[in-house]
Amino acid sequence: MLEVSTLPTLSLSTAQLLIEAAAILAFALSGLLESARKRLDIVGVCVVVGLAAFGGGTLRDILLDRRPFFWVSHSSWLWVLLGLSLLSMYFMRGRHFEPTERAIQWPDAIGLGLFTAGGTQIALAAAMPPIVAVLMGMITAVFGGVLRDIVCNEIPSAFSDHRPYAVCAFIGGWCVVLASSLGGPDWLGLVLGAGITFSLRGLALILDWRLPTWRGD
Repeated sequence: MLEVSTLPTLSLSTAQLLIEAAAILAFALSGLLESARKRLDIVGVCVVVGLAAFGGGTLRDILLDRRPFFWVSHSSWLWVLLGLSLLSMYFMRGRHFEPTERAIQWPDAIGLGLFTAGGTQIALAAAMPPIVAVLMGMITAVFGGVLRDIVCNEIPSAFSDHRPYAVCAFIGGWCVVLASSLGGPDWLGLVLGAGITFSLRGLALILDWRLPTWRGD
């Protein structure tokens, strides 16, 4: 197992675990807010929260033939998300936290950055080529939100809001690859990839950057 050179007590697997845990919480919150916006019942809330939190990482692990899945080997997370969903149904009201589209965007951006970095690093550790590792990071980061929106009967925001989303993950993934190729400590690649991805997505939201769209005329 590789050790982080400047942090001898923190292994790569531990860093990946922490990144994945933080990303799960961020995307679970985005799923929770979307469920509240749609006024789903408790079953719907649990399903949407679970898909948002685990969907992208599960698809990544299927493509990489990586077992067991994160939520299988760390099944306590299922109880955490179930408890979060139940508590939110009983205690969260509109006056406490208004579940608007704008409120959803920021936890989603945090999860995007964290999952991008963690997914890319996991693929690199599995000896995947750089382009494959970056795509695995994008899948990890983007497809939880895609599944969340599909289940909530929405066109996935990653495809429709025209502000850079998957592009931010693509750039952030290459930052992880660059740090690894230069021989930097593994934790630096994780932090750099997550930070760049989140910063780019945040700037896209604040400055209203837009991607080119199809012109029908």
